[in-house]
Amino acid sequence: MIKKDLGSPDIPYMGHLLAGVDEAGRGPLAGDVVAAAVILDPLRPIAGLADSKKLTEKKREVLFDQIHQQALAVAIGRANVTEIDQLNILWASMLAMHRAVDALAIRPEFVVVDGNRLPKWDYTGQAVVKGDQRMSCISAASIIAKVTRDRDMSVLASAYPDYGFNQHKGYPTALHKAALARYGATDQHRKTFAPVKAVLDLA
Repeated sequence: MIKKDLGSPDIPYMGHLLAGVDEAGRGPLAGDVVAAAVILDPLRPIAGLADSKKLTEKKREVLFDQIHQQALAVAIGRANVTEIDQLNILWASMLAMHRAVDALAIRPEFVVVDGNRLPKWDYTGQAVVKGDQRMSCISAASIIAKVTRDRDMSVLASAYPDYGFNQHKGYPTALHKAALARYGATDQHRKTFAPVKAVLDLA
């Protein structure tokens, strides 16, 4: 019993309640890591799904709304900066994914996760390397996670206007590092990440 989706590797599942999971925000120096879980409706396919990083912001926004309208279930999970610093970014990402799947209004029968490992959970599932490019449900989750996190960073940009969060989304760009050096770290910065830790040690 095999389901194939966008040229994905074979997975031992054939049914409707297949959840795709992906995260956004492992690399940034600030803000939550955000995960999304999506169960698509096979009777209402969505054209244009792809890895969120390969789509324009405008296209992501259009697909974000379409996924919410047409999917059987969509949910978000987060791990905040305190949890990231306590657990490390890998395990915080796993926690966010776990929370996303737990938050689905429909319990999935099988869960596919982008990457090479699964969170520690009771769900039957499989990790799929480059899954955001190969499986539509993971592509949908990558879009939901990316747009949600970008919107989170717009909120941070309003709260901390000197840091340029709208532009770099918290990633360690030259602009962000210059703002850190000039203004110091905020309570939304990840204190265990080297560029932030360096600023804190200097302070």
